[in-house]
Amino acid sequence: MTTLLVFGHGYSAAALSRRLVPEGWRVIGTTRSEEGAARVAETGAEPLLWPGEDIAPALAAATHLLISAGPDAEGDPVLRAIGPEIAAKAPALAWAGYLSTTGVYGDHGGGWVTEETPAEPATARGEARVAAEAAWAAVPGLAPHIFRLAGIYGPGRGPFAKLRSGKARRIVKPGQVFSRIHVDDIAQVLAASIAAPAPGRIYNVCDDDPAPPQEVIAHAATLLGMEPPPAVPFEEAEMGEMARSFYAESKRVSNARIKEELGVRLLYPDYRAGLAQILKDESAEP
Repeated sequence: MTTLLVFGHGYSAAALSRRLVPEGWRVIGTTRSEEGAARVAETGAEPLLWPGEDIAPALAAATHLLISAGPDAEGDPVLRAIGPEIAAKAPALAWAGYLSTTGVYGDHGGGWVTEETPAEPATARGEARVAAEAAWAAVPGLAPHIFRLAGIYGPGRGPFAKLRSGKARRIVKPGQVFSRIHVDDIAQVLAASIAAPAPGRIYNVCDDDPAPPQEVIAHAATLLGMEPPPAVPFEEAEMGEMARSFYAESKRVSNARIKEELGVRLLYPDYRAGLAQILKDESAEP
């Protein structure tokens, strides 16, 4: 049976499970808590509490492998725990993928980056991702596909959620742009790669329209019939270290490769289309 084992079955992996399970796939997703296990089960995947439960049967059954768990201060937690077991399994896998981030490219002053752009991260988080990518690429016989994800949004995650919670802010830093991607387009890209493997290939996963963050918040507020939060100059904004690190990088990320090599036609080529669909789906819910 075609079986996908996901290490770290979170938001992006859930979208992939909702796509694959109806097609007859068996998906096993690791999670660290009972609450997480319930969320995994809601997608049709089989939850596996790990670390804790025995991972060996799931690894033995896997025909495909997706690593969605991020690195920690000591490196990649999955490789640290079971690197030799994964290396032993690697030759039998039809496909492997690692979810990384466009943060590995660092700051380009709003300029464009492609998969050929050298990884020069500007933050500790980006440096950890570069190290994790290299660690997975070094696993003998695995040659994972690397997916560098832009800012992820979708149902329950993104500007609508921030506006409704009262936590949204319209921070303005001149020249600042971010690339984004709807979670269902992440699932589409992963499925396309599974259907056409190119071991070791790197893919940027983002939409067509890098945009200033304050414009996205303002547009989302308009869709909700709300007044946008007041504009706050970046220099005056109170932010934690992680939030401020996002503004340390400004770049436009090219998605040409997923279109040309994987034949992907984005469901939501810009944030306007994605936000409109989220709101439409919400209004259709009973």
